Amino acid sequence: MTKRTPMGKQAHAIRLRKRLSRPTATAFGLLLLALGLMGCQQKSGGPAPASAAAARKEGKMKWSLTSPAFADGERIPAQFTCDGNDISPELRWTEPPSGTTELALVCDDPDAPRGTWVHWVLYGLPADRRALPEAVPKTGTLEKLGGARQGKNSGGSIGYQGPCPPKGPAHHYHFRLYALDAPVALDPGAARAELDKAMKGHVLGETELVGLYSR
Repeated sequence: MTKRTPMGKQAHAIRLRKRLSRPTATAFGLLLLALGLMGCQQKSGGPAPASAAAARKEGKMKWSLTSPAFADGERIPAQFTCDGNDISPELRWTEPPSGTTELALVCDDPDAPRGTWVHWVLYGLPADRRALPEAVPKTGTLEKLGGARQGKNSGGSIGYQGPCPPKGPAHHYHFRLYALDAPVALDPGAARAELDKAMKGHVLGETELVGLYSR
């Protein structure tokens, strides 16, 4: 058996340390390579996270309600209030959720002194419609709108009743359009509470337009 000298033992120990360190160096190198590839993918416009892609898809598919008379959060022109002609504004909306068979509309004022005041109740509107014209007739049945029906407002009359707030800060008038998966079995002249009960469990989606008015 060969006897190692002190110098031979030192050289052997150095070689052993080098062999033991190779796996660690290799693993570290692979880690750096993986991080580098990830950075390149992000810089080169790699696939976005699933949550971001879903958010973009949801934004494109969002159901919206608008009016050429006023923008969301803006003042309602006087002609659509009790200070003018008291006629309903034109409303437009994009394609409702899939599976919609009927539409319903409610306009109310939660800022009214005596509690929420209902200004308009409309239901039985065909799902293929994409707008309501200006000055919808104040009748129980709307033959020109596919047989849609109107309920009573808080003033006790049928059809649209425009904003008529007391003097003071602006009130918020919420026009809410509902997509339903089943027809509403209500005769003309129904109250808001009756419509809410009939729609329960059948609302596929809801979109809103808010207008302001003060005197």
